[in-house]
Formats: sequence, structure tokens, C-alpha cells
Amino acid sequence: MKKRVLLLGIVIISLLFILTGCLPGDGTATPDKPAGFFWGIWHGWIAPISLIGGIFNKDIRIYEVYNTGWWYDFGYYIAVISGFGGLALSRKRGSK
Repeated sequence: MKKRVLLLGIVIISLLFILTGCLPGDGTATPDKPAGFFWGIWHGWIAPISLIGGIFNKDIRIYEVYNTGWWYDFGYYIAVISGFGGLALSRKRGSK
């Protein structure tokens, strides 16, 4: 049981380090090469991690400043809705 908890902790910490390399505002997107639709999807999925990271680092944002506009917004919105709204759809309703 302790091995399982230790392994789970290592996996979670590793994933957090991997995900922080792809946060909005990390310098990947520039005015000449803005973030597009697929980056919008990715940034929408990791928005909660970006929000927590932004508390500790002022350069991290939940939204990429240099983006392609409508397509980035569309991808971001789809990811946020599917990630957070999907949880509400999967809940079972209790009997009254």
C-alpha cells in the first residue's frame, strides 16, 4: 500500500513538472508566431494548473497573450467547457 501511494505521488509530481513547461506566457508564442487553435485547447485543459502557477510566478497566465484571435479563443473555450462542464454531465442524480 505504501509503495502504491509513493508511486502515485511521484507520478503526480512528475506530471506537474511536465505540464508547467507548456503554460501560457512561457515564451513559446510570440507576435510573429502566435498560439493557435490547438494551443488554445491545451491551455484550456491546463487552466487550473496555470491559475495555481500564476499565484507563485507573475509571468504565468491562464490565457496566452500572443494568440491567433478567434480560433485560439474557440479552442480554449471548447477545452474549458469539455473539461469542467463534462464533469457535471457525468454526475448521477440522487433519488428524491
